[in-house]
Amino acid sequence: MELIKAAVEEFLGKMTVGFLSVKVLPSFVAGDAPREGVEVELVLQDPQMLIGHNGQTLFELSRLLRIILNKKLQTLRPGSGREDFYVNVDINDYKKKKLDYLKDLARAAAAEVLAIGEKKILPAMPAYERRVIHAELSGRPDVKTESFGEGLERSVVISIK
Repeated sequence: MELIKAAVEEFLGKMTVGFLSVKVLPSFVAGDAPREGVEVELVLQDPQMLIGHNGQTLFELSRLLRIILNKKLQTLRPGSGREDFYVNVDINDYKKKKLDYLKDLARAAAAEVLAIGEKKILPAMPAYERRVIHAELSGRPDVKTESFGEGLERSVVISIK
């Protein structure tokens, strides 16, 4: 973990990003192909620069750090770098706040659908945000969700079951 923390700090230092703190925690992603990885929690003076519009820059930063960390681990410990190594970067709790917002949005939209009796179309959103909406409402017996649209215009529709 110390090696990864030092690599992240070096990377941010070269970017001349004013970071206040870096915390690296071990992580494990379950699923069909379980993956080991790390959660990198950053606190920055100017977070918007690395978060970007709708978190897109943050997503790319995670991808770039995964590549860099894999190479560093492979160089220092041959055989330890793996392409399926998971790196999740969060800046100033942006992802946590976004997740809470999406869950609240899903519950509020479901309540609105039940109160009005008409389906509700949420704004277009990226796939990972749609997954949060679907997951949040999946256990409810009174509403259903489905995605519709193409590409960047894909949305979630919430309706009564």
